[in-house]
Amino acid sequence: MPATEEPLRAAALRELRAWAPADSGQMGLRELYVAHLDEHVDGVWRDCRIGHVTASAIIVDPAREQVLLTLHPIVGRWLQTGGHCEPGDEGLPQAALREAREEGGIDDLVVVPGIVRLDRHEVMCRSQLLHHLDVQYLVIAPAGAPPRRSAESLDLAWWPWEALPEPTDDSVRLLVAAARARVEA
Repeated sequence: MPATEEPLRAAALRELRAWAPADSGQMGLRELYVAHLDEHVDGVWRDCRIGHVTASAIIVDPAREQVLLTLHPIVGRWLQTGGHCEPGDEGLPQAALREAREEGGIDDLVVVPGIVRLDRHEVMCRSQLLHHLDVQYLVIAPAGAPPRRSAESLDLAWWPWEALPEPTDDSVRLLVAAARARVEA
């Protein structure tokens, strides 16, 4: 467990407790995430073998017309950028922003304050089936910055809100819809 565990866990708990979910499903997930972090002092780290909090971001172009998705090499689907928390992340928004920069190849991204939604999903992580408790954010790309595919992706492309690629799962579609509602509000 990294030495920076307690500040990141505390920051995650503060943000989750302060967030006002849009519906009862998201409220239930928020309560599950808080209970997980209350019970597991290592709950933000991949070493937590029951499951762990992750952070992801849907990257939106500056005109607010498209989203940047990555074709994940293991999952085989188009996804938002995201992943595990790392030592040095000051909070979940910073973890999501770091992952967006790494996987999207765009440096001057700006994270929009506040959680967009939560998504809990099963994954194989270090040869074990467990849950990722994903906290999802909205990130805006700067004008004129081309994305650069990383080694963590088979492909990287901009997609219009209403024309997402296949295969894309429901969790990505729900995140895209929530992000679109936020930028159009």
